[in-house]
Amino acid sequence: MTSATAPRSVPAARPAPRPPASALPPAHALEPYERALAHGTPLYLRRTDGSREPLDIGRWTGSPDRADASLLARCAGATLDIGCGPGRLVAALVRRGLPALGIDLAATAVRLTIRGGGAALRRSVFDPLPGEGRWSTVLLADGNIGIGGDPAHLLRRVADLTRQSGRVLVETEAGDPYAHERFAARVEDASGNAGAPFRWARLGTRALAELAPACGFAVDATWTLDSRHFVALTKGER
Repeated sequence: MTSATAPRSVPAARPAPRPPASALPPAHALEPYERALAHGTPLYLRRTDGSREPLDIGRWTGSPDRADASLLARCAGATLDIGCGPGRLVAALVRRGLPALGIDLAATAVRLTIRGGGAALRRSVFDPLPGEGRWSTVLLADGNIGIGGDPAHLLRRVADLTRQSGRVLVETEAGDPYAHERFAARVEDASGNAGAPFRWARLGTRALAELAPACGFAVDATWTLDSRHFVALTKGER
């Protein structure tokens, strides 16, 4: 397993609940994603209904933009980036002097995060993780509220990772604030080479606000910048 040392002062991992295996993409489902990260080639999300939409590999592999900066400015203390990709946010947090750790299922993403100066583990959010219950900030950027295809299940897991009064920063669906969509999809390259299906979700700002209280969070702030939408959640009592 490719890994880097987690931030100091974060305790060792302890067991965590896992969703059904079908909710997690198998390793071969990520092959087009791995290649796109390594070579900067186009990547698409292909739904099982046949529709296809481009994924923003250029933004993920580039430097943080203005919208990213608005997210980073709200991070405080030890920060966990779930689905960190090639680590642009993790590296930026380290440069700001914050302890930060990225996790991603793709070995290429972990390698690129480490190469860029960040720390990362090749791990699912549903695996045991360092610092459970101690993270001050958790990031779900780039639509990663969709991981596993069940936002409520994911948020409850994130609540287990976050300290009391900690903050979760979520990037939500840009189109419809009430969107709450769960579906199966594949990642696919420009030639149509695709990985195996996995479960994913889309969640709008209003839909997240309605879901959050049952998962242990209150909405602290919402904002939009450069057509990207964000929500800051604060962990309370469950």
